[in-house]
Amino acid sequence: MPVDGRSHIRIARPSRDLAAAERFWVGGLGLDVLYRHDESGVPGEHALLMVGWPDASWHLELVHEAAAPVEPRPTEEDLLVVYVASEIPDTLVARLEEHGGTRVQSPNPYWNEWGVTVRDPDGYRLVLSTRAWSNS
Repeated sequence: MPVDGRSHIRIARPSRDLAAAERFWVGGLGLDVLYRHDESGVPGEHALLMVGWPDASWHLELVHEAAAPVEPRPTEEDLLVVYVASEIPDTLVARLEEHGGTRVQSPNPYWNEWGVTVRDPDGYRLVLSTRAWSNS
């Protein structure tokens, strides 16, 4: 099978707290839980949460192992950008904040002009862009 534009993308990240991450991504942004695996207590096994929209060609995998946690180390440039192609509703930003997000300014003025940046509970940044995007 070739790797091409139909290939699904998984973005995997460590999480300090999967429940907090789920509140943000599912309750705040509105993603669905696509898969969940609870930690069994066996060394080397981890809990994971996969979230996304069922019709999207990508999803987030958030992982945590209590016995050997990996600390998230996001930078200001670790962005997940969702192109909304319209104004970002204040109610959506408020919901993200109510579910554990923190609205922040971007060090890149482009994202401040063309979107809203919200930091998730693990420190990664979600940009909701007012612009549209197409690879074609």
